[in-house]
Amino acid sequence: MKTTPIPIELLNFFKQLEKNNNRDWFNAHKSDFKRIEANVKQAYEKVMARLNEHDTIDALKMFRIYRDVRFSKNKQPYKTHIGGTFHRKKPELRGGYYLQLAPNNQSFIATGFWAPNKDDLMRVRKEFEADSEDLRSIINNPSFKAVWGDLVGDEVKTAPRGFDKNHPAIDLIKKKQYIFTKTYTDSQVTSEGFIDEVSTSFKAVRPFFDYMSSVLTTNLNGESII
Repeated sequence: MKTTPIPIELLNFFKQLEKNNNRDWFNAHKSDFKRIEANVKQAYEKVMARLNEHDTIDALKMFRIYRDVRFSKNKQPYKTHIGGTFHRKKPELRGGYYLQLAPNNQSFIATGFWAPNKDDLMRVRKEFEADSEDLRSIINNPSFKAVWGDLVGDEVKTAPRGFDKNHPAIDLIKKKQYIFTKTYTDSQVTSEGFIDEVSTSFKAVRPFFDYMSSVLTTNLNGESII
């Protein structure tokens, strides 16, 4: 019998957890979760191996199921999804990849820059202030958009301090994050070609990563800073 890389048991487990998000239920089913989690980690490692065929990934971080409820109004103790990030080799390679698995057609991949530090954020903003055409030509390329759609991310309301709110590139300058996302159905996630699809989609973002890495490893004169 053929097997799938992402076990459907994971999605079924989270469907049950959504209805029973309490410590008693989870502890009674913890052995089931640990078994499923081990299988899923192997799938994430397969994704990492595929990524290393066209990129350089030096670390995989899987997130724990336990929620930090200290400062949250939602006191449910467990996440109803599993996620992991794939870290590119720094300092020369910037950006990252993320894969989240959740039931009810809520799985997704994401890539880009979730929380750039203030120096990196200022550097890319200054680059866009000087010239945004190179980036626009990448993210508006039809083949790129067919995979990733539009650039998303949190942004300031008008303009960051020191920037003209009427600048032609203000749509890029006011962003605080530079992210692309892609969602999947439950049937897609548990299909045999899912890992291949994820790898192919991640590979398609490389022009964006190559551009941003070039910006973040040079100054405005194009001189290396690493």
